[in-house]
Amino acid sequence: MEIQGFYTGKIFDADTFFGAHPGDSGTHFAVWAPSARDVKIITSGLSDGSWAEWPMHRSYSGCWEGDAPGVAKGTCYQYRVFGADGSVVDHCDPYGTAMTLRPDGRSIVWGTPRHGWTDDAWMAARTKNFDAPLNIYEAQAGSWRCREDGTPYTYAELAKILPPYLKENGYTHLELMPLSEYPFDGSWGYQTTGFFAPTSRYGTPDELCAFVDACHGAGIGVILDFVPVHFAVDSYGLKRFDGTALYEYPAAAVGQSEWGSCNFMHSRGEIRCFLQSAADYWLRVFHADGLRMDAVSRLIYWQGDPARGVNGSTLEFLRNMNQGLQKRHPTAMLIAEDSTDYNKVTAPVEYGGLGFDYKWDLGWMNDTLDYFKKSPAERRQNLNKLTFSMMYFWREHYILPFSHDENVHGKATILQKMYGDYAIKFPQGRALYLYMAVHPGKKLDFMGNEFGQLREYDESRPQDWEMLRYPNHDAFAHFRRALNGIYLQYDAFWRGELNPERFCWLDCDHPEKNACAILRRGRQSVVFAAFNFGDEVLEDYELTLPAAGHYTLILDTDWQPWGGSTPRPGVLPALRTRGTVRLTLAPFSGQLYLWQEDKR
Repeated sequence: MEIQGFYTGKIFDADTFFGAHPGDSGTHFAVWAPSARDVKIITSGLSDGSWAEWPMHRSYSGCWEGDAPGVAKGTCYQYRVFGADGSVVDHCDPYGTAMTLRPDGRSIVWGTPRHGWTDDAWMAARTKNFDAPLNIYEAQAGSWRCREDGTPYTYAELAKILPPYLKENGYTHLELMPLSEYPFDGSWGYQTTGFFAPTSRYGTPDELCAFVDACHGAGIGVILDFVPVHFAVDSYGLKRFDGTALYEYPAAAVGQSEWGSCNFMHSRGEIRCFLQSAADYWLRVFHADGLRMDAVSRLIYWQGDPARGVNGSTLEFLRNMNQGLQKRHPTAMLIAEDSTDYNKVTAPVEYGGLGFDYKWDLGWMNDTLDYFKKSPAERRQNLNKLTFSMMYFWREHYILPFSHDENVHGKATILQKMYGDYAIKFPQGRALYLYMAVHPGKKLDFMGNEFGQLREYDESRPQDWEMLRYPNHDAFAHFRRALNGIYLQYDAFWRGELNPERFCWLDCDHPEKNACAILRRGRQSVVFAAFNFGDEVLEDYELTLPAAGHYTLILDTDWQPWGGSTPRPGVLPALRTRGTVRLTLAPFSGQLYLWQEDKR
């Protein structure tokens, strides 16, 4: 680490100096606590109650260092900080790479994981998937599945069952909700205490490396949620670390978030280095294929409120961090969870952007789900909710998200949001996911949605896999698997999707029919989809294709194997058209066609 770069916010390897670094004869410790009167290292056994105290001395400005002979990997420790305010508080190590299980707040001497990676070919071939399928499965590691006694699977156990499940069901990437250590289960990891430490709920840092390696071996990328906005208020964490507001703002008006956590003060170079080093650590050490950054709106505007104005220091931090990560990890994805309309979020920093590769399209999500909540009669006046997204789609690189946030807090799960009673939710859900597939943008869906989970997300319980014993849910799961397979197979869904010439509305001018149709062009395939979002059969739905050719039905959401009423034909013939087709669509359904234009 270059120390001057730490103070000025330029470096990305602060973890190579700060933290606990075990060696052959003991462990070297370093911590930043500029206003502390004194700092001591307190080491202890994991469970035997023994402890020892080791002195630290001031080194560089604001830094404390100390050696603990004989202290080896696996030893628990904290820093006893004698604060400027007269307090004496034992803190976990901000740069600690392992921690004890909550409610214990100690760090563990670990160092860098020593996993023997086998993913060289994966890392060499990895891309940002701009011109490739990107179908993300969002999950929380502890509540995807659990053991029979209700305890969560470990990283090692998940490595055996989660990658093959994702591969079988047509996903390209796994996004895990935050794994950095956190004290409160109900925060889902979004209020962190250990920014460099994978949570010990599921195993060791080395076992997390092995899990990521197993995903890569199965052809599944791994995206990790990263929280650079705020941190947990627990006394052993970062709050008032040296007896002053060190990592956070001193004023509560901007120092406390809407969740009650502490906001990082990104104007300090040392805080910038802490966060961008943590981001680099997850990409470098754990071979993560991307970071999804949470609550970016709170970094763009003060407290996330446009009325309070742009926060210039946080934007400078974001640009510097993203630009540095892009240089260090040019094939890793940087994804913004941003609900604002701030411009150029996904443009390179060199062109005035924030440097992200993708942004969640939360406008599309809100409009689409609001449309599907409405009755067929109301939908006739609201087709614009499905068409508006294409008015702005070309501004950014978007991911279409049905995330955990849309399955909690009384919002109902995705399937439960559909209009009407239990029976008619399923056909609407199938039509919804076909519409999502054919709409430009990468895809993200939260665990449980693939089989029609009805209960909202609860971090203390696994998903309701027993629902697959019911025909409607089992059929829905088979439909989702087939649709994902089609998405991967045909490049019309993803190749060149940022080119406006690859998309067109075949029809969006007949809201009274509760119908619309979309055409997508790839390099090797062209598809079009027609939708009937009403509760009556739509007959003689006429569409004009760009030219004469042949069209072949490849999926009907109303086919009987998916729970619909239309028999699935054994043979799907290519039908000739001079440019006009007339279709019949069942209520709440969509049809997907492969189209081949006549050669001229």
